[in-house]
Amino acid sequence: MLLHIFAEEHWPSMKKLDGFILKSYLGPLVMTFFIALFILLMQFLWKYIDDLVGKGLEWYIIVKLLFYASSTFVPLALPLAILLSSLMMFGNMGEHYELVTMKAAGISLSRIMRPLVIVSICISALAFYFSNVVLPMANLKFLSLLYDVREKKLAFNLKEGVFYDGIEGFVIRVGEKEKDGNTIRDVMVYDHTKHMGNVSLTTAEWGKMELSPDKRFLVFRLYNGVNYEERIDLRNNESTRPFQRTEFKEQYQMFDLSAFQLTRTDENLFKNNYEMQNINQLSSSIDSIRLQLSVEQERYHKSYISSLQFYANLDTLKKASPVALRRFYPGVIANFKAGDRSKILETARNAAVSAKQTLETNEDNLYNKSKLIFKHQIVYHKKFAFSIACFLLFFIGAPLGAIIRKGGLGMPAVISTLFFILFWVISFVGEKYAAEGVVPPWQGIWFASAVLMPIGVFLTVKSTNDASLFDVDAWARFFTNLFRFPEKRL
Repeated sequence: MLLHIFAEEHWPSMKKLDGFILKSYLGPLVMTFFIALFILLMQFLWKYIDDLVGKGLEWYIIVKLLFYASSTFVPLALPLAILLSSLMMFGNMGEHYELVTMKAAGISLSRIMRPLVIVSICISALAFYFSNVVLPMANLKFLSLLYDVREKKLAFNLKEGVFYDGIEGFVIRVGEKEKDGNTIRDVMVYDHTKHMGNVSLTTAEWGKMELSPDKRFLVFRLYNGVNYEERIDLRNNESTRPFQRTEFKEQYQMFDLSAFQLTRTDENLFKNNYEMQNINQLSSSIDSIRLQLSVEQERYHKSYISSLQFYANLDTLKKASPVALRRFYPGVIANFKAGDRSKILETARNAAVSAKQTLETNEDNLYNKSKLIFKHQIVYHKKFAFSIACFLLFFIGAPLGAIIRKGGLGMPAVISTLFFILFWVISFVGEKYAAEGVVPPWQGIWFASAVLMPIGVFLTVKSTNDASLFDVDAWARFFTNLFRFPEKRL
């Protein structure tokens, strides 16, 4: 196709060349993006499969949950797609000698990459908009819906010969269920709504199960049964043990199934979480938490000063020498009786333990406030680092594809996975260190980009100069010349 473009009018217009390059790049980009998104979504399903199965969720609830979950996976899928697609595209062009044809026509690699650089800048800008505007909303929808799904009870499932306690306040057992799914036989219903144990039991030979029109209640129509009840509400029931037995031909019993319905929690309860905020909200939250932290530090400082003020005002302790102090305290204790001495020492020990516990509690509180600031700052910097990573990974994939000259999903997928794992591991370690306060948040988040940048520059220079990066003989000559000792002159 490229040779056909060059054949037109003896020299292709740069507009057609740019269109060809963009077409060759955008197709693999979209394909690899959705493949990566699908793999991450399958990982999510594998992780939360126990919270989804057996709860009778409507299909649209599952679709909404998967859609919101896939939105939160974009910061992982998009950089990987950019790296893999750029490597595939330039690898294919190198493998089919299209890059050689362009360079023979006097078109440099930097000129070939120019439209893709512009596209990468646009993608980086869209990635920042997504992480700042769309991602907080997606996190809010996803986490609130996931919370409600995980809190939902398992769907009503009454099995033969098994005591079922899924309905609050009742334990139900049926001996047999007929094929129609509604007729039940040998029914036992324990009523625990009074929270007094097994004081009320209903048995029936057979019955029918039905749902109310709004599906909020389960109705049992029981036939030929008996109600057994211990009358603990009567006077002197502990001594007389009154018991009531009532037979019936037909009886209705209703069970509330509202707990089995998916109830949505107010999303405003989740909005203050740092993952649901944009950069302006994060900045405001960081300033607010810092103010709270400084106020608490000042309050703790004043409380300690006031509690220790008594000892600070003792002039005797200030003027006395260490030797006099060692003599003073035993002398003071000796003036008291033996029983009082033990009480005084116990009181002093309890005061010291209480002061230590107070200090530890205050220290933990201040540390948690500091960690909360770190987490807000991490999310703040990740919004910028995400877009920059998309740009840097392009400058790793494109020149690397031009160097290795291998297309398809074989070698490019392996190399892309290795680079992405390197990027992800460095990012993960940096984020953990930043969350614990070992390094400042900006260092922990930007360290991965700082590692990728020289790699991208090195690969771009090598590909522009047509360097044989994977030529074993060239590397052997390089190290031979590097470690060769100069010959001694006679």
